[in-house]
Amino acid sequence: QVQLVESGGGLVQAGDSLRLSCAASGLTLSKNYMGWFRQAPGKEREFVAAISRFGRNTLYTDAVKGRFTISRDNAKNTVYLQMNSLKPEDTAVYYCAADPSLVRLHTEEFEYDYWGQGTQVTVSS
Repeated sequence: QVQLVESGGGLVQAGDSLRLSCAASGLTLSKNYMGWFRQAPGKEREFVAAISRFGRNTLYTDAVKGRFTISRDNAKNTVYLQMNSLKPEDTAVYYCAADPSLVRLHTEEFEYDYWGQGTQVTVSS
């Protein structure tokens, strides 16, 4: 059974940093592209970042470029999202997802087969 478990969320002030982790079990992480998505209150879930199998390639939504960094440690079966210079508009539930297709880095939700339960990030102004 595949499980993705996010952690590291919390309540922070604008300008602060957080590092989210996504621990995977039941799958071999190196055989999956990984992504982070987020869903703010009253909004649809949106793409944040994605990373290729060994981290050579990454993709970010424009809103987080230069502030967020996605990385992975396949030996630990864990993916990370380092979030710096947080803004109130970053407030959302953050989800990690796994894409075993290995075709390309995807921004669309339907391309990801496995999802975590999410972790709440709240940024106060």
